[in-house]
Amino acid sequence: MNTLLKSSTALGLVLGLGAAPAMADMEAAKKFLDEEIGEITTLPRADQEAEMQWFVDAAEPFKGMEINVVSETITTHEYESQVLAPAFTAITGIKVTHDLIGEGDVVEKLQTQMQSGENIYDAYVNDSDLIGTHIRYGQVRNLTDWMANEGADVTSPTLDLDDFIGTQFTTSPDGKLYQLPTQQFANLYWFRYDWFNDPEIMADFKEEYGYDLGVPVNWSAYEDIAEFFTGRTIDGVEVYGNMDYGKKDPSLGWRYTDAWMSMAGMGDVGEPNGLPVDEWGIRVNEQSQPVGACMARGGATNSPASVYAVDKAIKWLQEYAPPAAAGMTFSEAGPVPAQGNIAQQMFMYTTFVAPLVASDAVMNEDGTPKWRLAPSPHGVYWQDGMKVGYQDVGSWTLMNSTPVDRAQAAWLYAQFVTSKTVDVKKADVGLTFIRDSTINSDHFTERKDKLGGLVEFYRSPARTQWSPTGTNVPDYPKLAQLWWQNIGDAMSGAKSSQEALDQLCADMEKVMERLERAGVQGDLGPVLNEERDASYWLEQPGAPKPKLENEDEEPQTIGYDELVSSWNQ
Repeated sequence: MNTLLKSSTALGLVLGLGAAPAMADMEAAKKFLDEEIGEITTLPRADQEAEMQWFVDAAEPFKGMEINVVSETITTHEYESQVLAPAFTAITGIKVTHDLIGEGDVVEKLQTQMQSGENIYDAYVNDSDLIGTHIRYGQVRNLTDWMANEGADVTSPTLDLDDFIGTQFTTSPDGKLYQLPTQQFANLYWFRYDWFNDPEIMADFKEEYGYDLGVPVNWSAYEDIAEFFTGRTIDGVEVYGNMDYGKKDPSLGWRYTDAWMSMAGMGDVGEPNGLPVDEWGIRVNEQSQPVGACMARGGATNSPASVYAVDKAIKWLQEYAPPAAAGMTFSEAGPVPAQGNIAQQMFMYTTFVAPLVASDAVMNEDGTPKWRLAPSPHGVYWQDGMKVGYQDVGSWTLMNSTPVDRAQAAWLYAQFVTSKTVDVKKADVGLTFIRDSTINSDHFTERKDKLGGLVEFYRSPARTQWSPTGTNVPDYPKLAQLWWQNIGDAMSGAKSSQEALDQLCADMEKVMERLERAGVQGDLGPVLNEERDASYWLEQPGAPKPKLENEDEEPQTIGYDELVSSWNQ
């Protein structure tokens, strides 16, 4: 962050901010292109200048306006806030304050604005996980209609929506776009490639477990590998075979709603999300109306597969992770593998690749990584055709309660920080890809060997199998908070996994019952099924699924190079 702050301060002086005299708009733009962008872009210089000139002209009616936007604190948004916001201000004359706060706080602020109608922020970067909320409450501007009407004069001719890789996740069932992606990252399996290919370590593993050490395909193999590495000393360092986090905190809920349950096999077949039962265990009817989360209503949140998922996470955290991990949050745990004492991690959010590549402990002297990224293994209840992982799509969102002129100015900023001129450099810093042109750029072809498989993953068709929360979730802010509160009871040992999940699904259904009674979500609002014995639903095809007699399947691994080749097939 300090590097970005220094860069931002220097850039601010270059562009005419602070004590330095203000420059002409295009002069500031050219300085920005020279000093910050350089050749790290997909556009020729003439096209960059043309795109910047459009922002100068479109912003003319808003010069002198001060707007406020907000996002969670990750490297990509630090770059937007500390470097791109000052640049946009210098180039357009629109003063942007880009606040950085915790993701839970972002959702809380958005929820407050929805409930009060008070304009707290002029634009939000919030996860596309809220798409089900936005399409039901009608409090967010539908960008498709916005760009054709009130936002038409401030919509860039070079926006090129077809170039964005995440708009399928920010689009409603009727085809309307509600949010514009500004960063994306997936959860993938991370492992120490150097250790997995060490002949002595490989031989020890083969002798102990009877099969080859490699990328685990299923959870049984992951558990064997975690057990094998935990307690070993490698290069003078005591190693752990797993990394996770368990503090009772809003981020603990994300750990499970971010596809952990679908990776275990809880939900139904379907991409990008299981239907009719999704990765939250919520069932919907043919009209996309939520009908239940508990097994008694056809949901799967408290099903045997869900209990299996939580039990495994708790076991691995307690037995194979550093003792401090149980008291960590998402942001605290993410950089830990960069310290060099973790052998593998089932659930690595790729937003933490940025600190990994900055760590001498896990990087070779030539700048190549000692680690690699691969698809996360799946649990025993998983079937072909099911969702295999989560992809975060942080997206610009305009609230209806924001005055039109302020929304127009904020929309200009949202397009600036996602523009083709800027996007390759932003991705170079944060490694959270949103544009196909950026992923396939010459710059990332040159850099890919130093990113451990991240570029290969995003260039492959496999990336579409990783998806955010879908449209089954009727009110993300209200329901998400129930997850960390109830799962936290299981993680702490206050309740068994079954007890915690029974309470979770019951709490979710109480919220959905209130929404149903209030009738505030129109034709897409919940219409809960009548309760019946869970055995009825367990006998039906798909989720919820009955408990397997043996939840320890035959372990299976695959060679990393073979795996990467399969991504492109």
